[in-house]
Amino acid sequence: MTRTTVLQNKTLSVIDFRCTAGPDDKPFVEQHRCHSLSYVRKGGFGYDTGGRLHELVAGAVMIGHQGDDYICSHPHHICGDECLSFWFSPETADEIGLNKKTLRLGSLPPLPELMMCGELAETARRGDSDIGIGIGIDEVGMLFAKRFIDVTTGVSRKPLKAAASDRRRAVESALWIDANANREIDLPGLAKRAGISAFHFLRLFSNVLGVTPHQYLVRSRLRHAARLLADDARSITSIAFDVGFGDLSNFVRTFHRAAGVSPGGYRAMSRGDRKIFQDRLQAYATG
Repeated sequence: MTRTTVLQNKTLSVIDFRCTAGPDDKPFVEQHRCHSLSYVRKGGFGYDTGGRLHELVAGAVMIGHQGDDYICSHPHHICGDECLSFWFSPETADEIGLNKKTLRLGSLPPLPELMMCGELAETARRGDSDIGIGIGIDEVGMLFAKRFIDVTTGVSRKPLKAAASDRRRAVESALWIDANANREIDLPGLAKRAGISAFHFLRLFSNVLGVTPHQYLVRSRLRHAARLLADDARSITSIAFDVGFGDLSNFVRTFHRAAGVSPGGYRAMSRGDRKIFQDRLQAYATG
């Protein structure tokens, strides 16, 4: 495990974690040092906290409550995952509304609202666009936290009850979907790859990861599009087709619904347009 401190101050720390552990590495107990929200930007891993097991894949969020023990594992032949973690002081967590109930959910599945913020934060971390000049990663971290609070209102997570073989099928399928999201992918084809019926595959994937295969496919495409909008000069139309959307208007509608701004607005925000960013933060704070 390597960790790089991107930002550290009295209210918020941002840590870039890169783990190379695999199925042959023995898991061990760790403890959350701060209240934290960790955006999984690559790979997948198991997360056991409070006696509940979670399977996290790219786009998911690992949630940590200060002082709680946890174990991360990599039982599915997945070597390598990357997370961008936001650590909040207790005072900051209280001020922005991160409460004990939500901080003990353990995880959230890939949700478009959080993935858009996560990719914006990843752009700021890399520092290879104008966002590093116009908008600080601490501001993106606060936006991420506020959006997290919005989407977790009234949310509860049921304990994961799935055999190890089912968990492996779901995680490995999610990794394959994410790597091939620009292709035509359907439920029968995914089920065939997993060696089970379409009905069984749909049920186990949703149970393990908290989203359906189609939802994960669309959200993977959105995540890839967000990164390209920030990093690439190609037209929005070209990006939409490149990530797998067959219709531009559908892409624009879906992206706007997820990000709260149009693809063009997101591109401008990622390049330092403070007005759009502040409007979004204000909307999440008062919505």
